[in-house]
Amino acid sequence: MTTATATPVVTRVEARARFTDLVAAEWLKTWSLRSTPWLYALSALAVVAFNAGTAYDHYTYWYQYDKGSQEFFVSHRLALVDAFTDNSALVLVLALAAIGAVSVTGEYGTGLIRTTFTAVPARRSVMAAKALVLAAVTTAFGVLVAAASFASTRAILSGRGAEVSLGDPGTLQVLAASALLAPVAALTGLALGTVVRHTGASIVACVVVLLLLPMVLSDRRHLTAVLRHTLPFSAWDRLAGGALPQPPPELYPWSAAGAWTVYVLWALVAGAVAVCAVHRRDQ
Repeated sequence: MTTATATPVVTRVEARARFTDLVAAEWLKTWSLRSTPWLYALSALAVVAFNAGTAYDHYTYWYQYDKGSQEFFVSHRLALVDAFTDNSALVLVLALAAIGAVSVTGEYGTGLIRTTFTAVPARRSVMAAKALVLAAVTTAFGVLVAAASFASTRAILSGRGAEVSLGDPGTLQVLAASALLAPVAALTGLALGTVVRHTGASIVACVVVLLLLPMVLSDRRHLTAVLRHTLPFSAWDRLAGGALPQPPPELYPWSAAGAWTVYVLWALVAGAVAVCAVHRRDQ
């Protein structure tokens, strides 16, 4: 009589990806495209060029100003305005928001996002890792660009004795506000890209939310002024302008603490939207 021998069933349990593994994977995906370093390099060059160009213009035409205007420029530390101009901030916001949006819409366009979510079903963890890597890279980018802009404009204006130093009042506030504008814009782009999922439409949404709304909302009415104060670019404008000895007059003034709060809330809400938007939606 033959006795049947039961074959043991071996169940293979897939190891769950650790969050550090997801961060490492997102880091590799960020730099796997050759276009990524070029995007950051061109964006940095454009921002620094705008600032250096403004400082060089003041350097070139310095002696065309009267003595009073020269003294006003120095005493009111207007070199801080050259250190990070409005135009350079606009370029920074547009470039970084586009980079943030493309970091996720590019994966939707190629279908890589489906492969990622199949390999790692924990979608929220994947997006949290993506947001963390994007925030870290763009923060470093912002610090580098702000420092390069300050160094270049200071070197140019030192030829006229109109430069500001790092220890002067307001300098660190301008540099910090300009540097941190980069991750705020990038995370906002990431959130909009996650919701819209189309590169062109996402970039248009970034332009509308981050650039057009601050221009449309007037600061001459209380309601629209309050709404305008909730936007990142307006917060940067408040922090940069408020660092001057005589800040630009405002009909409805607000505090620097409120502007910093806007930065924090936009970064946190944008990150939360990017993480939560992928949880139940089909890919």
